Amino acid sequence: MDPLFWSSETNNFRRFTPESLAAIEERIAKKKEQQAKANREDKDQGVEEDKLTPQLDLKACKKLPSLYGDLPVELIGEPLEDVDPYYSDHKTFMVINRRRTIFRFTATPALCIVGPFNPIRKAAIKILIHS
Repeated sequence: MDPLFWSSETNNFRRFTPESLAAIEERIAKKKEQQAKANREDKDQGVEEDKLTPQLDLKACKKLPSLYGDLPVELIGEPLEDVDPYYSDHKTFMVINRRRTIFRFTATPALCIVGPFNPIRKAAIKILIHS
């Protein structure tokens, strides 16, 4: 389907959960395996692969484009799975505030202690994104 004709009622947003983090880690492991296999097969050949780049309209601190539809009220200020395909194999999540500004955070433990689902970290993120 052409992106210009997406309905604004489609929900592109999913909460960031421990299952989401596990899926990201699985994609990272698969990518590393594929790269290792490709390196073994193509040691002597200089093969370049197509690399994804972040979408410019989904950069951090920018407004969420209207193409992605309305953000449900219950998801404002909540950790969400990243909608940018570039970040599908990065340990990141995004948070969108009331003004539709995108904030991107890492899902690795902060200070090697506080994981992404810790209530203290969630409170700190809410304070940070509050306008």
